[in-house]
Amino acid sequence: MASLNVGNLGEYLREQRRAAQLSLRQLADATGVSNPYLSQIERGLRKPSADVLQQVAKALRISAETLYVRAGILDEREREELETRAVILADPSINERQKNVLLQIYDSFRRENGFAPGPDADVDAGARADAGASAGAGAGSDAGGDAGTRDGDDAGAGTTKDQDPHS
Repeated sequence: MASLNVGNLGEYLREQRRAAQLSLRQLADATGVSNPYLSQIERGLRKPSADVLQQVAKALRISAETLYVRAGILDEREREELETRAVILADPSINERQKNVLLQIYDSFRRENGFAPGPDADVDAGARADAGASAGAGAGSDAGGDAGTRDGDDAGAGTTKDQDPHS
């Protein structure tokens, strides 16, 4: 009765656990999830929750989003967007304000291309909007030109003015 996704998830988890050279018991200890439950997941008999998958991903040092896709919790496009956001947020070479402006621009391009903003875009959209407004008020050079300034036409609240001199 297990779905194909759950079976693929179990096989993948077993491969990752073996690659990490962990026994099922060691993984259970590292995650706080019972050994029998992990065994059932690996055999495709159980579909774990997102919380369990996150614990397993952390213990195996792999992407939780990849596990969510394999479990059918997240679709591939959402995973790619989340990974893009994670890379931006983890970049040590830019400051928090620049990261927020970059995420705001990313959301703008996604909307322009017909994609909805990602699942976490709504959570901190206010913070990014505030950061974008302050970036447009005089620190545009930090965000790659005047990318933080708003176009005054009907472009919408989330879009930014394209001021690339090369286009």
